[in-house]
Amino acid sequence: MSRMVHVGLDVHAETIAVAVADRDGSVRDLGTILNRPEAVRKLVSKLGGPSALRICYEAGPTGYALYWQLAALGVHCDVIAPTLVPTKVGDRVKTDRKDATKLARCYRAGDLTPVFVPDAATEALRDLVRARESAKQDHLRARHRLGKFLLRHGCRRPDGMRAWTARHEVWLAQQRFDLEALQIVYDEHRVAMSVVADRVERLEVAILNAVKGLTPTQQALVGALAALRGVRAVTAATIVSEVTTFRRFPTARQLMGYAGLVPREHSSGSSTRRGAITKTGNAHLRRVLVESAWAYRHHATTTGVLRQRQIGQPASVIAIAQAAQTRLCSRYRRMAALGKSPLFIATTIGRELLGFMWAIGQDVERQVTTTEVPIAS
Repeated sequence: MSRMVHVGLDVHAETIAVAVADRDGSVRDLGTILNRPEAVRKLVSKLGGPSALRICYEAGPTGYALYWQLAALGVHCDVIAPTLVPTKVGDRVKTDRKDATKLARCYRAGDLTPVFVPDAATEALRDLVRARESAKQDHLRARHRLGKFLLRHGCRRPDGMRAWTARHEVWLAQQRFDLEALQIVYDEHRVAMSVVADRVERLEVAILNAVKGLTPTQQALVGALAALRGVRAVTAATIVSEVTTFRRFPTARQLMGYAGLVPREHSSGSSTRRGAITKTGNAHLRRVLVESAWAYRHHATTTGVLRQRQIGQPASVIAIAQAAQTRLCSRYRRMAALGKSPLFIATTIGRELLGFMWAIGQDVERQVTTTEVPIAS
C-alpha cells in the first residue's frame, strides 16, 4: 500500500505555497507554484497522483475554485476554517511557506477543522442572495442620503405620514427647490434610490429562478421553510443557501451555534459566566433570522398570504409552523411585557425560530424522497 501524503497549501490570488508532511514524520517545503489549473495538475502528478494525496487549504477570498478543481482530478481535499487553525503563543513570524508547513503538519495530526463546501449551484445561489443583501444595504443608504438632504433644507413630511409608504412617495415627488443646483441634487438622490430598488427586484426574481436549479431536497426545503411566519420564499432561499443541508447538524443547538446565536460562556471550576451571543457564526444567516423574528410581535394568526404559502406542504411541516407561531408570538409578548429591549427579544426569538427550522429541515429531508413538496412562489 502506497503511503498517504498530506499537503498544505497557502493559497493566494497569484501563487500557492506548497508543503508536504510524509508519514515518516518529515515535513518538506516544496516552494511556490502559480495559482493556475495547469500548475495544480502538474503538482498532483509530481506528488504521486490523486490516490496518494490528501490536500488542504484555508478558506478565504479565493473561494472554492481550487477545491472543485482538485475534486475533478480525484484528489481528496479539505477546506479549513482559518479561525480554528492552532497557533503558538508568542509566534511572531508569518510567511506563506511557514503557513503551508503548519497546515501540512496539523493536517497530518488531525488538528484541523474542515468547513462544509457547497456544490456549484448552491454557491451560485449564495452569491445571488448576498448580492441582494448588498443591494438592500445600498438602498437603505440611498434612503438615508435623501432623508438627510431634506432635513438639512427644512423639508419635513406632514405629521402622521409614515416614511417610504405610497403617500410618502407622492409627497417626495411634489417637492421642489428654488435653486437649480438643489433640485439637481434632489433629483439625483431620487434616481439613485430608484435604480437600487430596481436592482433589488431583479435580484429577487433571479433568486427564485435559481432555486429551480437546486437539488429536489433543497427545493423542498425552500417551500417548507416558507410555511413559517415571517419567512418569505427569498428568505427561505437565503437560509437554504447558507445551511445547504440540515443533516450537517445533529442537534438544533449546533445549528444555533453555527449562526452565532448562542450565548458566550467563560466558566471555570464552580464559576459560570455567560454573556451576549457569540456572533462568531454565519452573519448572513443570523441577519435574516433576526429580521424574520420581528413578525412574531403580534398575536398568533394565519393570514391569507401565509396560508397560501402553506398550500401543498406536508401536515407535519404545517404543524411545526403552527407550533412555532403559537410559542414565539406568546414568548415575544411576554418578554416585551417584562421590559426587555426589542433587539434582545428579536435575537432570542430568532434563535428559537432557527430551532423550529431545524425540525422542519430534519422532517423534510427524511421524507422528500417519497413525498413531493412544492416550491414556494
